[in-house]
Amino acid sequence: MVAQSTSRILMVRPANFGFNIQTAKNNAFQNARVALELDDENSRARSEFDTFVSKLKAKGIQVDVWDDKSKPEKPDAVFPNNWISFHQDNSIGLYPMFAPNRRKERDPRLLDWIKSQFQVDKLVDFTMYENEGIFLEGTGSLILDRVNKVAYACISARTHDMLMDRFCERFGYRKMSFRAVDQNGIDIYHTNVMMAMGDSFVVICQESIPDQKEWSRLEKQFHKSKKEIVVISWKQMNQFAGNMLLLHNQKGEKILVMSSRAYKSLRSAQVKQIKKHCKILHSDIKTIEDLGGGSVRCMMAEVFLTPKMY
Repeated sequence: MVAQSTSRILMVRPANFGFNIQTAKNNAFQNARVALELDDENSRARSEFDTFVSKLKAKGIQVDVWDDKSKPEKPDAVFPNNWISFHQDNSIGLYPMFAPNRRKERDPRLLDWIKSQFQVDKLVDFTMYENEGIFLEGTGSLILDRVNKVAYACISARTHDMLMDRFCERFGYRKMSFRAVDQNGIDIYHTNVMMAMGDSFVVICQESIPDQKEWSRLEKQFHKSKKEIVVISWKQMNQFAGNMLLLHNQKGEKILVMSSRAYKSLRSAQVKQIKKHCKILHSDIKTIEDLGGGSVRCMMAEVFLTPKMY
């Protein structure tokens, strides 16, 4: 049976976390001012990472932690969901990334470890498109309704429409693409900062979608898929309220994971809406958010592969 959520995730503990000037070209969520004020960003990020992992494990989530190596330096290694995805047919997707220094995150040793621990029947590799300047950054670009096999994405410099077609062909999804912008009219770089998919709900920043026809098409699909719509504002999106991930623990309890910044931005009515569907877990990752321009969802690669039995 196809499931929307998993109880097992892969996370990468950073070795050289920091402000990445290459990604800042089109990631408006990165805060250069904060980067200038900090001189211990890597130790802060590692502390935030470790606390977050402890909270996940305490709730019954299985977390596989891979320790990044200090060389070569990879300032965004803490965000593995942009370069790899795992699927319930025991397939893996590898993705082309915009920033050249992020491409170093695709560690062959990590792939070998994954293959040693899990059944892998198919490897779908899109990375050759980097040579053509065409990008699709994993589940940062793609929001997957795994049960209904619908892939959502806002098209941007990091999410190419043609490559989304290729993904849907290879993985058997129906495409729902649209345009989303921030309050300054700038394309939102990753779909997962303005939208999060649950099994019976969806969190989305409606006002970021300027085309009313596109919003109506999305709304129709959400209703068809029986999703309650939790609408967030631009202001809440800027606090990473769209960057959430639904998991379940080993007891089968559903948990929506978000940052403390995102949680504090929610209104009580929105929290009540969400809690009809699942519990909430939040953790403070302020340094990672400010410098990396991503939040908790970006830190977790959902593992749907079948574990090998030894």
